[in-house]
Amino acid sequence: MGFGNSLFQARTKSGLSQEAVAERLGVGRQTISKWELDETLPNIRQSKKLSNLYHI
Repeated sequence: MGFGNSLFQARTKSGLSQEAVAERLGVGRQTISKWELDETLPNIRQSKKLSNLYHI
């Protein structure tokens, strides 16, 4: 399982949409999509926010 797929699984398990995650992190929905498709990676600050948001 790739990192992007792990992000997708964590988001869906949390019951959040890409839009909801993007709003909470202060980024665009397209950014969340690119992370989940392994096109780009979140920086360390965004990664920490994601881990708190997804409780992982």
